[in-house]
Amino acid sequence: MEFAQRLDKVPPYLFVEISRKIAEKKSKGINVISFGIGDPDIPTPDNIIQELRNTALDAPNHRYPETDGLPEFRKAIADWYSKRFSVTLDSDKEILPLIGAKEGIGHASLCFINPGDVALVPDPGYPVYSVGTWFCGGECHWMPLKEENGWLPDLDAIPDNVAARAKVMWLNYPNNPTGAVVDAGYLKDVVQYAKEKQIAVLHDAAYTEVAFDGYRPISFLEIPGAIDVGLEFHSLSKSYNMTGWRVGSAAGNREMIDALMVVKSNLDSGIPNAVQYMGIEAFNTPESETDKRNDIYQSRRDRVVETLVGMGLEVIPPKASLFVWAKIPDHYTSAEFAELLLEEKDVVVTAGNGYGPSGEGYIRLSLTITEEDLVEGLSRLSGWKVPQKS
Repeated sequence: MEFAQRLDKVPPYLFVEISRKIAEKKSKGINVISFGIGDPDIPTPDNIIQELRNTALDAPNHRYPETDGLPEFRKAIADWYSKRFSVTLDSDKEILPLIGAKEGIGHASLCFINPGDVALVPDPGYPVYSVGTWFCGGECHWMPLKEENGWLPDLDAIPDNVAARAKVMWLNYPNNPTGAVVDAGYLKDVVQYAKEKQIAVLHDAAYTEVAFDGYRPISFLEIPGAIDVGLEFHSLSKSYNMTGWRVGSAAGNREMIDALMVVKSNLDSGIPNAVQYMGIEAFNTPESETDKRNDIYQSRRDRVVETLVGMGLEVIPPKASLFVWAKIPDHYTSAEFAELLLEEKDVVVTAGNGYGPSGEGYIRLSLTITEEDLVEGLSRLSGWKVPQKS
């Protein structure tokens, strides 16, 4: 049997390999503490689960949903954008519900990329940006994210001949894996660049509601002219601890929403109605509940940073996201250091180069870990000094 050549370009999905290593250790009776995957351990709020209980009993919700979602859900998304970001959106033309942000991000390349086209992809970055491009026969031009640039792509460093072939630019702030944030000034430059080069901007905003120390992340769509050139992908997964329910949205340019709708209507059947009602209820969750959750993550962040600094690693506490990005000693590669922690401490972290070549020299730790496991994991790392390589 022969498979499509596009599969040959795709490396093993990062978190599948992490899960494999954990399973191998556990099969030997070893208690592995994982800081690997950003999957919230905090349960979905009770009011949202209760809405599922209620609407799942309604027989019409047992049938196929509409791909473009319930009008009530689209309106709830528009109302949230207005309340949270002061962004006005037409719920019928500028919003499209998604089966999680990942689904929309994966499908988006089908709207823009023909064989030989270029996508401008952050490095390090979420692997789905590049995989979606490769599946369409496109090429990735890596935009290195460097600490000295605040983990922002250097637009001036993109060669003119590359920009001429580029159809999309992927951005993600608050950022995975670096935890970096972006300001309005930089995004204004992005909008101007996109208009000049006729490039679509696709902004992954999954972490805007996970922030610390009073910081409030912004939306790309707040920027004047942004809706002319781009889409923003959002998710309830991280905002309301709903990763397992698969519900998110795309918002922005009408023509881009229409294009994504064409793709989705031919490839999926939309979000189950009962889950959409959960989404509506999620937007009704008091902000105080979000603040309580963020206080938990902030406490975890502080303790993780303190422990890593005590190990001799270089860490800047992130203002937002679910991750701590740490620079490791120069004499180790990211993969070697992650392997060292797994073998010596039975602790799983993610090697930075798994997110792209510019992630080399770093590791990522997720804050989505139970208090019990957090205490145990940090106790294993506390006071541990990184050994010199022989």
